[in-house]
Formats: sequence, structure tokens, C-alpha cells
Amino acid sequence: MKVYTSSMRCGDRDRLNITVKSGVQAFAPSWDMVMGYKRGVLSEKQYEKLYLERMRRSYVANRALWEGVLAKKRIVLCCYCKAGEFCHRVLLAKIFVKLGAKYGGEI
Repeated sequence: MKVYTSSMRCGDRDRLNITVKSGVQAFAPSWDMVMGYKRGVLSEKQYEKLYLERMRRSYVANRALWEGVLAKKRIVLCCYCKAGEFCHRVLLAKIFVKLGAKYGGEI
């Protein structure tokens, strides 16, 4: 699988919304994480640790969903963060790379 990242403006047919507000919750951060980071309560390192722990639990609880995404030829992980900023979509792309995907970058 080839995995890309993009903002929600992306109209790509392979887009996967991973936002906490309206996306696939198995891949989304929690509201507490998002607001903690925005308010400066969580550092990038703390957020990343929490997100990776959340994704490990998600992988166990939602294995079929994860395998379904990994079986695709192409996926574009989308959220509302601006390109180049710290963002969970890039963290998730790195997780997919560890599971065998190839990262194609931000589009």
C-alpha cells in the first residue's frame, strides 16, 4: 500500500478522514488530546506517546478495519492540520509504514 497525507481540502477518492470530529474514530485522536495540544498542556512528545498508545489499542480492537486499510493500494490520510505542522496524520502514516506500507508524502 502507498500512504499519503493531506489536509481535509483534498478531494482525492482514496481519502480517509481521521479527524476526531467526523472521521474514522479508530484512527482519530481523542478530544482531550487535541484540546490539550492546542492549549499547550500537551507537548508534541506527550501527544505522540498518547496517540501511539491509542493506535496500539485500536489495532487490537479494530483489527479487521486496520487490515482492510492495509489491503488497499492507496490511501490519503486527511485531517484539518496545515501541511508542515505537527500532526497525527503523519504519525499514523509512520505506523502504516511499520506495517508494510510505503509513505508517498504530503499531497
